[in-house]
Amino acid sequence: MTPTLDNVHEMDRRDPLAGFKARFALPEGMIYLDGNSLGAQPAVARDALAATLDQWRDELIKGWNQGWFDAPERLGDLLAPLIGAQAGEVIINDNISINIFKLLGYIADSQERSRPVILSEGGNFPTDGYIAQGLCRLAGFEHRVLPEGAALSDYVDEQVAAVVLSQINYRTGRQRDMAAITAEVHKQGAEVIWDLAHSAGAIQVDLNGCGVRYAVGCTYKYLNGGPGAPAFIYVHQDHQDGGWQPLSGWHGHAAPFAFDGDYVPAQGITRFRSGTHSALIYSPLEASLRLWQEVDMNALRQKSLAMGDLFRDCLADLIKAEGIEDITPPHAERGSQVALIHPEHGYAIVQALIARGVIGDYREPGLMRFGFTPLYLSYEDVWQAARHFREVVEHREYLEPRFQVRSEVT
Repeated sequence: MTPTLDNVHEMDRRDPLAGFKARFALPEGMIYLDGNSLGAQPAVARDALAATLDQWRDELIKGWNQGWFDAPERLGDLLAPLIGAQAGEVIINDNISINIFKLLGYIADSQERSRPVILSEGGNFPTDGYIAQGLCRLAGFEHRVLPEGAALSDYVDEQVAAVVLSQINYRTGRQRDMAAITAEVHKQGAEVIWDLAHSAGAIQVDLNGCGVRYAVGCTYKYLNGGPGAPAFIYVHQDHQDGGWQPLSGWHGHAAPFAFDGDYVPAQGITRFRSGTHSALIYSPLEASLRLWQEVDMNALRQKSLAMGDLFRDCLADLIKAEGIEDITPPHAERGSQVALIHPEHGYAIVQALIARGVIGDYREPGLMRFGFTPLYLSYEDVWQAARHFREVVEHREYLEPRFQVRSEVT
């Protein structure tokens, strides 16, 4: 039976996370289902950024000794509990692409280049594979691709140094079994770098509990750090001093202000720093991460799944009638998004929804992604978004010429 508005009002009344919505600065009348690409702005972000601007104005260079310089480690410790890590195992800096490059180079150096193959994942977000290809060209490694849907055991052997995998697929939202795969790769003597771009802040992640040694992720999606917010690196404490990471900049030096002529890597997670970062982009992220300390991740996960189910239940008959393919995984394998495919009109449907104030996103070929972010979405938001989707499709609004024009960013 299709859920009614009375049903969703009762769901909102019982929601233990309902109070968080007021702590985000969303435009009036917008239903935002794109937090899997860029998270909404926490209300505290503006004041946090303004305070750093004032600090720059008033303190100038003294600000580096007033919280700017140690921000990568300090914020890493704030993030660590959200991904099942310990203090001193996470550092926030650079972006995912750069951080994958660092970890691949570090692993190769730690293994003394005894394994000549880097394996990346077909069907993964492309930048992970691009970076693996780039490092292989530069360092003389062989790049191999794990075909989408293939058994990992058929591709990991004594030649493979490292595998780069996403815990949650950016297209389908399907979640891999992190613990089982990590154990399988380690048994073969290789390392695995987990990409948590669609995991951190979306599901319960337990890096330590799953035996993970290396991971990367971003903070501008579910963690609401803002556009261009820095990424993070996780390295288990037992594997932090095994070699050099290849981008050996001065902030990763054991004594950066000694200005020695030769590089000596810092101890611990700090060796994964490179050069100077922007204090401005760290301040809104820190404000968001402090808000996250109040979040019950179990309640977050339960609400995420319930919102996805609500959206699909509201549209089940329409999806079947219109020949739209629902590739959303079942609960145990699902991230925090719903994935629908309309090969011919997916892009136009998303554009028509955006014109109505319902913001999702589109990925080729034909994929409509709807991200469910429990901190700033209500169940009524989800119900209303489904209503708009139904009207756009049933009334064929998406056929209007204005919705056929492709933007540079989809």
